[in-house]
Amino acid sequence: PWGPAGGLHSWDAAPTTRTWISGGRRQHSQDVVLKVQSVIIISVCPGCTGALAKHFTSAYPECNVTIFDLPKVACTAHFALLFVFTSGDFFKDPLPAADLYMLARILHDWTDERCIELLSRIYKACKPGGSVLLVEALLNEDGSGPLTVQLYSLNMLVQAEGRERTAAQYTTLLAGAGFTNIQHRLTGRLYDVVLGHKDEAK
Repeated sequence: PWGPAGGLHSWDAAPTTRTWISGGRRQHSQDVVLKVQSVIIISVCPGCTGALAKHFTSAYPECNVTIFDLPKVACTAHFALLFVFTSGDFFKDPLPAADLYMLARILHDWTDERCIELLSRIYKACKPGGSVLLVEALLNEDGSGPLTVQLYSLNMLVQAEGRERTAAQYTTLLAGAGFTNIQHRLTGRLYDVVLGHKDEAK
């Protein structure tokens, strides 16, 4: 599903997030204001190719982008000289501080409890006023589809601990970790986006 660019679909799935993000400067959308200078990308497949980070830095060259992935990935990653790479286990090791954390196809691998555990660690590391952006395939609120997402969910149940979720279910996970002002956007493509915000005072 990632395509030959390894991560291109993750970026293309979230064109509406460009109204939420402004590299190094404030940008107003209809109902949220973000200031992003530092970004941490945690991604399943694209993390090891650097494609998602490449697309992000092309759109926002003012931002400092760090890819967080397992240590063994650093040995095979061809992007090591292009981006900052921080190795670690996101359930065990300290996460770098940042304004924005992008989790592309991560939470669908895990149970609700593990998702809240990870999101809570991100919330703690996130700078005040920062955000977390989830790139996931969203189910309809009644679970009736889309068919592709239902098949993905079945695959997750068989091969991992997790499942695909609705926007409301991701909202519950984000709120459980402390994030507020949670919004989602249906992109009309394979992947959708959910944004959670950390208060300035936290």
